[in-house]
Amino acid sequence: MNIALTKGSTVTFKNIFTVVLVSAVYLSLSYALVGFKTDQLFLITIFFILYFASSVTRKFVLGFSIFIVYWIIFDYMKAFPNYHYNQVHIASLYNLEKEIFGFNYGGHLITPNEYWRINGVTFLDLLTGFFYLCWIPVPFGFAAYLFFTRRHRQFLYFALTFVVVNLLGFVVYYTYPAAPPWYVQYHGFQFYQATAGNTAGLARFDAFFHINLFRSIYAKGSNVFAAMPSLHSSYPLIVVYYSIKNRLGWGNLFFITVTVGIWFSAVYTSHHYVLDVLAGILTATTGIALFNFMVVSVKPLRRWLNRYEAIIQ
Repeated sequence: MNIALTKGSTVTFKNIFTVVLVSAVYLSLSYALVGFKTDQLFLITIFFILYFASSVTRKFVLGFSIFIVYWIIFDYMKAFPNYHYNQVHIASLYNLEKEIFGFNYGGHLITPNEYWRINGVTFLDLLTGFFYLCWIPVPFGFAAYLFFTRRHRQFLYFALTFVVVNLLGFVVYYTYPAAPPWYVQYHGFQFYQATAGNTAGLARFDAFFHINLFRSIYAKGSNVFAAMPSLHSSYPLIVVYYSIKNRLGWGNLFFITVTVGIWFSAVYTSHHYVLDVLAGILTATTGIALFNFMVVSVKPLRRWLNRYEAIIQ
């Protein structure tokens, strides 16, 4: 039996049953691994609304399911902290940063993070805060642009490259747990397992506007000791690659500006070392190259892409 929802949209009871079942499994697994959170209900509500509203919104949310799967995997990392599997690198990473990128300031050898912590100014506090807010909206907004301009194959390539880059980053997170610069500033070189997320330099952005925006974001972080590589630095670079590939003209300049701005912001706000940013750039380029190789070499992937593209068109 079919149910007509809106013009051009018909959903079967099988569709309804499948969506409800998958949602129930997701909630149950989430409760078991990370506990109940209102974010989980929000995600399911948005999915239900978009899936059942119309054929267009249904295709849109099915396409974006690739990103939803990534978000769920990222959230579940809280249940498996990387410091349980390998030693956290604190002093060694800090000393390497100082050795390569350190410079003399006031008679002391300091890192770029330490310099900006001393010499930060309000203009840069605000500018870097705005840039750092772009690290998720810009990639997702770009994905939506590709989808609604009917570049469905490019949308799938972008989404899957995004996932590949993240998976590479997650592998490094677990093989090389690393503390961010702010951890050394507040806690030194001693490892404290229960350390909560910290806004670091972004606290000045919150303080200027009298809000708790970044504080609320970092309170939900999956792992403090996942600074290497900086996936904040990876995401906008993926956007730049696909923007240039799709010949977006002045849009390329905008995305390049955001990318460089996020790279600088990561260091300025003490959330990442320069080494973390470089590792993020390397992770993005490696992920892009790996996905391109897979598209050419893996026939099952090409068949899956053809089927999935047909679903969301």
